[in-house]
Formats: sequence, C-alpha cells, structure tokens
Amino acid sequence: MVVGESGIRRRFEVLERHLDERLRRMVAAAEAEALGPRGISVVSRSTGVSRRAIRRGMQELRQATQAKRSNHRIRKPGGGRKKAIEKDPTLRADLERLIEPTTRGDPESPLRWTCRSVRQLAQALRRERHPVSHQLVSELLRELGYSLQANRETLEGASHPDRDAQFAQINRRVRRFLRAGDPVISVDTKKKELVGNFKNGGRELRPPGDPQKVLVHDFVIPELGRAIPYGVYDLGSNSGWISVGIDHDTATFAVESIRRWWRSMGRPLYRGCPRLLILADAGGSNGPRIRLWKVELQQLANELGMEISVCHFPPGTSKWNKIEGRTSGL
Repeated sequence: MVVGESGIRRRFEVLERHLDERLRRMVAAAEAEALGPRGISVVSRSTGVSRRAIRRGMQELRQATQAKRSNHRIRKPGGGRKKAIEKDPTLRADLERLIEPTTRGDPESPLRWTCRSVRQLAQALRRERHPVSHQLVSELLRELGYSLQANRETLEGASHPDRDAQFAQINRRVRRFLRAGDPVISVDTKKKELVGNFKNGGRELRPPGDPQKVLVHDFVIPELGRAIPYGVYDLGSNSGWISVGIDHDTATFAVESIRRWWRSMGRPLYRGCPRLLILADAGGSNGPRIRLWKVELQQLANELGMEISVCHFPPGTSKWNKIEGRTSGL
C-alpha cells in the first residue's frame, strides 16, 4: 500500500499543473475508484485533495455521459472566493480616505503635495486592521481610476525635512474652515501675456491656404502693454475669478482682485461669515515679506469687517498651489 500511495503522489504531481479545479477532483476520484474500498482516504492522503472533493468527483464520474460543452463552467455562478471589498466593506472607503489628501489633481482635495506608494498604503491599511497586500491595493487603485502617470515638473529646489508636516498643518486648517462653512481661496498671479496680434499655440478651422496672419516678432506694443491675470479660486464652491491688469503686478492689484471677487462672488455665497482664509505662494505680489501685501490685506479686513488669515506655501512649492491646476487652461 505504501508503494501505491507513492505512485499516486508522483502521478498527481506530474498532472496537477495541467488541471483546473474540476479536472483535479475528477482525476483524484478516478484514482479512488481504482483502489476500491478505503480509496478515498488513501488518495486524499496522497494528493491533498479533500475527501469531500473526491466524493463529488466520484458522483460526477458516475453520472451519464454528456456531450462535451465548449463553454462549461468550472464553478457554479457565484462560486469561488469573494472579493476583498465584499468581505471587508470599509476597505474601499478607508483607502480613498488615505489617498485623498495626497492625490495630485484631485478636485475634492483641498491640498496636493505628495504621493504614496502602494506598499505604504498597504502598510497604513494593515495598521487599520485591513489584511491587504500591495498587489491588492494596486488593483483597487485601478478600479478607482488611478493609473501610472509620466513624469511632470514638480520639484523646485531642495526639500525641507519638515515639508510634509508644513503642508499637513495647512491642510488641517483648510478643513476646519471648510467644515465651518467659511470661505477658503487660493490666489496666484498667472503668466503675463502680450496684448496684440501675436502667435499663440493651437489650431482653428479656416479655408485652405488662408491661415490667420500674425506679427512676426513678439515685441511689446507700448500702447497695449501686457495682460496680467490674477486668479482667485474658491475651494468651497469650486469656482474661480480672474482679474486682468495692464499695469504692474503689485500687492495693491492682488488685494483689489480679492476685493472684486468678494463683491461679485464671495459675498452672495458666504453672507455673514466672520473670517476668510487665503492660500498663497511665498513669492510675487502676495509674498509673506511684502509689507504692502500685509497693509492692503489689513485695510480689506477693516473694510469688510472680517478676520483674514493667510497661509503661505513653503518656498519652492508653488506647483502645489490649488489654483495651478484650476487655471492651467488660461
């Protein structure tokens, strides 16, 4: 009997790699049938196939011969292991909560500053008692619409060791304002543009051989000057405001743009709110060291009768200003 078991084991090891689940139990059942009494125990011990599976295979062998089915199923509909998100209903929501404040380009995230790897996300989920692997996290991210992206210009100089903590502190403050229903705006001066009949990228439909004629050289036309767009993006209402100046990019111009946004869009949305939070870069007309910026903001606060707070992004991180992705088409 020992020789018989070793022979069964060797035959099954050779065949097993070529068998699906149905054929696996039927081969084991055929061996058990050939051995006669106690064959189920011997085959189960030799192959590792459960007794229940062998009995089921023997029943299938005894059934009347049927025509071969080209699309036969190995399992009944609904059979097999359940998906992780079915066994763990909170897994998807917890994963979205983990990646939400660190996702680039996510319109629902107040700030964007870093990206986590699937291994880091899996480790964080395991700390929250979700038994997941990094492969499962990768599959869930694909289901949620995330994909690998090509490199993009995001690094601007050296990174401070406390950079992530700085952004986390700003993010917490933004969320407190949004939960309270108070306005949070992101401001920035956009690229200056020449005013006039100059060449721009892109194409438009025109008759063949009749392109739009533009100036050969991009020299400033003195009487027209340059257009200076200053953007104000409201995180709470997901709306924006652009003021265009033709003189200089100064702190007075920046605060006047915020004032006009408040009068036209902010006041109807946030009537009676006692405070305003402004997110701004650390340079340009709204830099933290610009004294005129502070003076103009104080005058605006006195005029509106509300508290105005400013959070400046750390130097070298202007790409993470929320307005960057919202006005890229201007």
